[in-house]
Amino acid sequence: MAAGGDTATGTAAPGGRLSALDDYLCDVRPWGDLHGFGRFVVEFLYFGLKEARACLFAGLFFLSIFIVPKVGLLGLPRYDILLVIALAIQAFMIWSRLETWDEAKAIALFHAVGFVLEVFKTSSSIGSWSYPDPAYTKLFGVPLFSGFMYAAVGSYIIQAWRLLDLRISHHPRYWMATGIAIAIYANFFAHHFIGDYRWYITACVLGLYARTTVTFRPYDRERRMPLLLAFVLIGFFLWLAENISTFFGIWAYPSQLGAWSAVHIGKWSSWSLLVIMTFTIVAHLKHIKTRVHVPH
Repeated sequence: MAAGGDTATGTAAPGGRLSALDDYLCDVRPWGDLHGFGRFVVEFLYFGLKEARACLFAGLFFLSIFIVPKVGLLGLPRYDILLVIALAIQAFMIWSRLETWDEAKAIALFHAVGFVLEVFKTSSSIGSWSYPDPAYTKLFGVPLFSGFMYAAVGSYIIQAWRLLDLRISHHPRYWMATGIAIAIYANFFAHHFIGDYRWYITACVLGLYARTTVTFRPYDRERRMPLLLAFVLIGFFLWLAENISTFFGIWAYPSQLGAWSAVHIGKWSSWSLLVIMTFTIVAHLKHIKTRVHVPH
């Protein structure tokens, strides 16, 4: 994939200063041929910069969570302002061509999938968590901005795919990956009625993705790691983000209504499974399918 996006793969090149930044980050050997500790430092820095750049949507959105006062601004409740900010960020991503329309449609699907899950989880009969603040843009008790928290995960994966020049080897057949993603999503609902089959599903995931590796390029050399490890690591950072969000009172679990407490470590596994579901949706994008090897 060419620096700044290759139109042959369907990825539009972003414009403006971000385009220059992406071109620089994706350039091969801008610092020449490096060795030893110097190479380690440069690769580490480039990896961190690319990861930060891939988190543009999520980073700006969660920054707004910290900045917007709990009481809101200009007479508007906080949740409504967060929705406006999320829509503005998404519009900017499309306008600047950091995302294609196909990618934006996939992200809209993440929003819808996440919002439906939020409505179910916050319903009076389930009550897994709640959004305590008032808002004009609440639907079924859930603020409309909440779906963007799921969309941010999809945006990160899409951006990281281009910036880190990702390739997937030994990916399971698409019908199998899709089936397990559907099972993951269904279990988020069904475990309230027929038991939690998360660990059975996890066992299936381990079998399906046991040989799957992700190849990425932090600087000029390709590196490789098990895709399962990537799922777990991303899930961990999402768990940290959830702790920060609940600390700022964006939503609250029943155990946090009196005083804040850390989100249970068991949520880490839920986030990792959600990442697998999101990754599967992204992997169906036409220009990304060319980077996925499915053995026959």
